[in-house]
Amino acid sequence: MFSGEAAQLLHIHLNEGRVFEGQPLHEAILARCRALGIAGATVFRGLEGFGHTAEIHRHHTLGSDQPLEIMIVDDAARISKLVPGLETMMQSGVIALSEVKARRVTKNRTGQP
Repeated sequence: MFSGEAAQLLHIHLNEGRVFEGQPLHEAILARCRALGIAGATVFRGLEGFGHTAEIHRHHTLGSDQPLEIMIVDDAARISKLVPGLETMMQSGVIALSEVKARRVTKNRTGQP
């Protein structure tokens, strides 16, 4: 899989303070991705951001409500199984989907393919 093949890239935009069933939402999303065998997911912390309320989200001394972005990549079939569950987990946020070509690079410790 992923040798220049068609894939999908899912971007999820949310706030760090969001929770799902007592767990930080971004951790719950990564757990769901792993359970579904998703090819890869990474969480990025933003410096500042805003959404539909136009309220600025940023790091605070007494807490943090920084924006987060989760990037997820896999084939269309796995992504389509993931999205409905994400929508039930999220109270607010944005899910953006892009068609991409993905290429997996793996080498052994000597640098050989």
